[in-house]
Amino acid sequence: MKRREFFKSASVAAVGAAAATTLATPAIAQGNITWRMVTTWPKNFPGLGVGAQTLADRITKASGGRLTVQVFAAGEMVPGLQALDAVIDGSAEMSHGTPYYWQNKSQALSFFTGVPFGMTNRELTAWVRYLGGQEIWDKVYDQFGVQGFLSGDTGTQAGGWFRNELTGVADIQGLRFRTPGLGGQVWAKLGASVTNLAAGEIFAALQSGTLDAAEFVGPYNDLALGFYQIAKNYYFPSFVEPGLATELVVDKAKFQELPEDLQEIVRIAAQSAYDQVSSDMYANDPRALNALVSEHGVQVRKFPEEIIEAGAKASMELIAEIREGGDALTKETAESFVSAFNLLRARTRDTDMAYLEAREKYITFD
Repeated sequence: MKRREFFKSASVAAVGAAAATTLATPAIAQGNITWRMVTTWPKNFPGLGVGAQTLADRITKASGGRLTVQVFAAGEMVPGLQALDAVIDGSAEMSHGTPYYWQNKSQALSFFTGVPFGMTNRELTAWVRYLGGQEIWDKVYDQFGVQGFLSGDTGTQAGGWFRNELTGVADIQGLRFRTPGLGGQVWAKLGASVTNLAAGEIFAALQSGTLDAAEFVGPYNDLALGFYQIAKNYYFPSFVEPGLATELVVDKAKFQELPEDLQEIVRIAAQSAYDQVSSDMYANDPRALNALVSEHGVQVRKFPEEIIEAGAKASMELIAEIREGGDALTKETAESFVSAFNLLRARTRDTDMAYLEAREKYITFD
């Protein structure tokens, strides 16, 4: 069944069921359920925050109000980087963020956001949906009593905002850099002093001088966060975040208590949100970048080859360390990731890259 048809039929069925219940038991709240979704994003944040709200609204509408989802932006119920903890401790039923924010709980979670020099967004979703990634992700989150679903992706991200131009690896030594996940560990190997901050905290840290550089997502989000007011050197591409995914997390026990049709609505709404956020980011990143350059004097730069090469070496070292020394579940995750990566990169290289090279070489439009 097509997704649009499913939502329509699900809504009609849900409304009909609700109406029948109303007639039978008018004094009861008709068995309707309200869940709270806490997010890591600022309120009305382009792409990611709006995507979380749209996901919640779709669940509410498709269920005919039987499952109503209320969204709380970062800081409204809990700080952004405590969103997952709120689901684990029962303060909320859902969270919306990205798995690598929680690598302090399990390093395996970073693989479901993105790996330095790793999978593109399309490769990552192929692994998660069809090559065993979801099953391993479930094992990781079972430790905490939650369930994760892909809910969006940003594509290949921007590399970050830097106060000063980078000429080589020497410029990274001691650099105070906001960058999370496995990518942060790669930058640390190159000599940076890395930290993680929620989206709404980064500007103040740059402004105060606590940070020398920061990366978040890409032009669409970064324009809204105002980083261009502090740093003018904007580097591309991010070699540590080649296809970042976001997640919807639910309390697993409460999710399994839902009727099967409501569980399916949540699953399909998450996949729909993934598609929407992906398209939203892809459409609006180039427009935002044009504005950053033409209206705000931003200098778009490429990382020096020395940094890219050093980053690639550090990335391979990091993955080797995880495969050799991680806990059993993290090692299982890494092995599954690498196996899928080696399979999928051939398709990307021989088909997608070959086509893109030909397009760049021969095709122009006025």
